[in-house]
Amino acid sequence: MFKFFETLVDPYTPYRETDAPPTDLWPFMRDYAQPFKKVFVLAAIMSVIVAAIEVWLIYYMGRIVDVLGTSPEAFWTDYGTEVIVVGLFILIARPALQMLDVLLLNQTILPNFGTLIRWRSHKHVLRQSVGWFENDFAGRIANRIMQTPPAAGEVVFQVFDAISFALAYLVGAAVLLMLADSRLLLPLALWFALYACLIAWTVKRVGPASQAASDARSTTTGRVVDAYTNIHSVKMFAHHDRELTYAKDAIEMTRTTFIAEMRLYTIMDVVLVTLNGFLIVSVVGWAIVLWSQGAASVGVVAAATALTLRLNAMTGWIMWALTTFFRQLGVVAEGMETIAQPISLVDSKNAQPLVMRAGQIDLDALTHHYGRETGGLEAITTTIQPGEKVGLVGRSGAGKSTLVKLLLRFYDPEAGRILIDGQDITQVTQDSLRLNIGMVQQDSSLLHRSVRDNILYGRPEASEADMIAAAQQAQAHDFILGLADPQGRTGYDAQVGERGVKLSGGQRQRVTLARVILKNAPILVLDEATSALDSEVEAAIQDTLYQMMEGKTVIAIAHRLSTIAQMDRILVIDGGKIVEDGTHDALLAQGGLYSDFWARQSGGFIATEAAE
Repeated sequence: MFKFFETLVDPYTPYRETDAPPTDLWPFMRDYAQPFKKVFVLAAIMSVIVAAIEVWLIYYMGRIVDVLGTSPEAFWTDYGTEVIVVGLFILIARPALQMLDVLLLNQTILPNFGTLIRWRSHKHVLRQSVGWFENDFAGRIANRIMQTPPAAGEVVFQVFDAISFALAYLVGAAVLLMLADSRLLLPLALWFALYACLIAWTVKRVGPASQAASDARSTTTGRVVDAYTNIHSVKMFAHHDRELTYAKDAIEMTRTTFIAEMRLYTIMDVVLVTLNGFLIVSVVGWAIVLWSQGAASVGVVAAATALTLRLNAMTGWIMWALTTFFRQLGVVAEGMETIAQPISLVDSKNAQPLVMRAGQIDLDALTHHYGRETGGLEAITTTIQPGEKVGLVGRSGAGKSTLVKLLLRFYDPEAGRILIDGQDITQVTQDSLRLNIGMVQQDSSLLHRSVRDNILYGRPEASEADMIAAAQQAQAHDFILGLADPQGRTGYDAQVGERGVKLSGGQRQRVTLARVILKNAPILVLDEATSALDSEVEAAIQDTLYQMMEGKTVIAIAHRLSTIAQMDRILVIDGGKIVEDGTHDALLAQGGLYSDFWARQSGGFIATEAAE
């Protein structure tokens, strides 16, 4: 039975992806709710039925009080069958209907609605560009992805568990009092008007207060996670107290916004108790007056008393449900600041997979300044022939990394274009482009998974033998066999820690090399590929790198000029432009910037900050 309701809606059902999801709250919620439409209708109907039964029970208890005025023999003769049928209904039918109501809420809606939002939100955020991630805290992004789905689920839950139930109950109570004596509606109507004013006052303030508190929590999470992620820097620079102060500012803002939110609830509770006192005194008192005038029976007084006591108990719950509803809407609205952001870097409408023929790369007036006036690249034009090995040299900030990011289409150029075998990379699918480019970065961070998972990331379908061969070629196999993590996993099954921190820099770099070797892409980008290796390992791995380059188009960034001296061609970039182009020997003969770098280098490194 549980399984049936738990699988009524598939949270991973296919859907039409959009690059620009709705940015308004209700269209956003409605878009995610599409697979649940039928379930929501059924849940609303069941909520109304359950509320109607509750009101009817109060009415019937009043009827019982009235008919108990007869003798026991007459009671059982006249009403015995009716009482037995009602008793069976209460014992059998009522629990069955209640069970259907809670099964829809607890088994169908709550687990699946939040899962659907989390899955689709994560899928959407993963499609964002590298630049988008660079402009925010990873912790804050993750926090919003994690807190928005349960908040949205709570919103839906309150709609069907409290709000629709309460509305149905209130209508039923009004009908019951009207049937007893229409004058009993007057104090109920006055109470409801005051209660509605209290709701309006609270809701108007709770939403913004909740969103502010939620945003403060996300900021705190972002700052804390930032410190944990960079714990080596924190410890190395002895900035423990500075990080505490940085986090304390955000934590204090979280406390302040939460205090402001809680003040609203305190005011609400005090006013609500006062209003409920008015409800009890006015309705019950009026019923007693009517009874004393002979206009109402004892059963009416009993029913009115039970009804007001039930409303008194419910109003706090309803008010809390409503404030929870709007508070969680505030959390959803805050999460939408991340989840509903449009994808800025997308495949073109008619994008086709990249067809790799030879591996020629053409840079045509390539310009990119990250939206600024300076930095980046300025009108670079050159051709890298198929199979050609090209080194990139330049001071820090000259534009080398920008060129690589544009080649991988982490950003779109502001002007100009990049062609691979004659195909503009903005007109091919991003996945097909990146599948054909292997890259070894200077920052060789790894996924917090096993060594095996990290190497197979290059080509998940590769065999165990291929994976081990790649590790051996990267001079990584021997040290991998000696790894062990705290959980007792060894060798290729050992976990490397977040960003690979449990391995040394050289070990991480060799695992990264093994991953790229396994990928075996026709275009190879090396960004300081041996920067983390000691001299002995670097010498051993140079042959591996040259083997990797065979038959590939290669772009290699290096400050250690000896690592690119054997390249077919070297491009010297300065101020975002190619200022020199030629072989190592030719550039030395020119006596220009490259020659100056070579003369100034110490231990094989460019004096990147040397005065011009």
